[in-house]
Amino acid sequence: MTVFLVIFIAAVSILAFYNDGLFSWFRFNPYLVHHKREWHRLLSHGFVHADWIHLAVNLMVLFFFGTSVEHYFGQMETAGIIRFPMVHFMVLFLGSMVVSSLLTLGKHRNDPWYNSVGASGAVSAMVFTSIFLDPWQTLLVYFIPVPGIIFGVVYLVYSHIMSRRSRDNVNHDAHFIGAVFGFVYPAVIAPSLIGYFFQQLFRL
Repeated sequence: MTVFLVIFIAAVSILAFYNDGLFSWFRFNPYLVHHKREWHRLLSHGFVHADWIHLAVNLMVLFFFGTSVEHYFGQMETAGIIRFPMVHFMVLFLGSMVVSSLLTLGKHRNDPWYNSVGASGAVSAMVFTSIFLDPWQTLLVYFIPVPGIIFGVVYLVYSHIMSRRSRDNVNHDAHFIGAVFGFVYPAVIAPSLIGYFFQQLFRL
């Protein structure tokens, strides 16, 4: 499923690079969602990107962590913890994309000039689901090995601070909320995993 999503997002994003009308239809504009009821934008924005670097980074992270989450969900099905792992995978991906946009919708619903694109909220969710299921996994951040749980805390603090400053064109709210959604999702679908998380966290 991850490979399909990577290929599909790449195809749509590349088409949108060369088609302004398509890009305009897909992008997240809170004003149009709120005042024109163009609800599709809560989801469609995740399939287009601002530029090649934005696209490449999101797809690379999605590929590595998406395949990891697929593996974990498959193991959980084998262990009898969940059923229909691919359904859960898609709910995680698409649900985080929508939920991560809601705070931005509230903040910018009366700003016709605000736009946001990219799958960063959903990608953050994949990263944090992976962290929940293996908190001490080693992540390479600028080629520096960092424990997943440490990276997660720093990432959330950074996203919160940058959201309050609002000095760049990055939707830090989507990053933060997508991450929280991804971290909570496994515990919601299988509450027994809460104990598993603390066992892993404290090496019990």
